[in-house]
Amino acid sequence: MSEFLSPIIYELGLGGIGGFIIGFAVKKLSKLAIFLLGLFTAFLVYLGLKGVLSLNYEALFSFLSGLLGTVSHAFSWLIHTVALLPFAASFVAGFFIGLKLG
Repeated sequence: MSEFLSPIIYELGLGGIGGFIIGFAVKKLSKLAIFLLGLFTAFLVYLGLKGVLSLNYEALFSFLSGLLGTVSHAFSWLIHTVALLPFAASFVAGFFIGLKLG
């Protein structure tokens, strides 16, 4: 029985550790990207207030709302796909273990 559990535990541990590292890095990088985007936006607004730039705020907000709508649609598709993975993976693993032992 231990000859079956060791590879499964290894794969689950490796996947868990790899997922943790990637998730941690993505979270940190996304915080940095959001900070830089906010800083850039504040800089543009400052230049607009000083008269260096002339910004069309209506066009900017309509562009950003369309962009955020597209991103949220992509994330909802990704969340639905990822939500099915644990069941599918456990089903396939159980199926092959059942074939091996049965």
